Amino acid sequence: MNYAEIKNCDIANGTGVRVSLFVSGCTHHCKGCFNPMTWDFDYGEPFTEKTQDKLIEILKPDYIQGLTLLGGEPMEPQNQRALLPFVRRVKMTYPSKDIWCYSGYTFEELTGDSCGSCECTDELLGLMDILVDGEFVLGRKNISLAFRGSDNQRIIDLKKTLENGHVTTIDL
Repeated sequence: MNYAEIKNCDIANGTGVRVSLFVSGCTHHCKGCFNPMTWDFDYGEPFTEKTQDKLIEILKPDYIQGLTLLGGEPMEPQNQRALLPFVRRVKMTYPSKDIWCYSGYTFEELTGDSCGSCECTDELLGLMDILVDGEFVLGRKNISLAFRGSDNQRIIDLKKTLENGHVTTIDL
């Protein structure tokens, strides 16, 4: 897996001060995407162990609330396979920090039999706290929404959703 960018002090992609990892590779190709260069799976730099060590270090300060995964598309199966060991490590190292993920796939697509799910999906979703799901839809763009670009996208509390067996959204 490659990544496009790391933001070590991000307040736009989740609550609190966050570290954000923009992965490369996306098959959605949403019209009006703010990051079309990340559609290419080969864009950016390789996501190496050195990169992961750097991320673990910049997550360390107490003022960092958590990690955000976006892109590109973190939930493309090949990206899930690369992210799962890293997300496990983040949760083991910083159990009190939360993990947000932005995906063009809906929760239902990720938990069903679709091109967004793979052998890693269930465990990865179980390690995350928040999923902002759904493709960006230019015709439904709404700049007044917190932490999402179009009004079809949902902010899902994954812990409650997985515990209750139905999608539980958060209004922010």
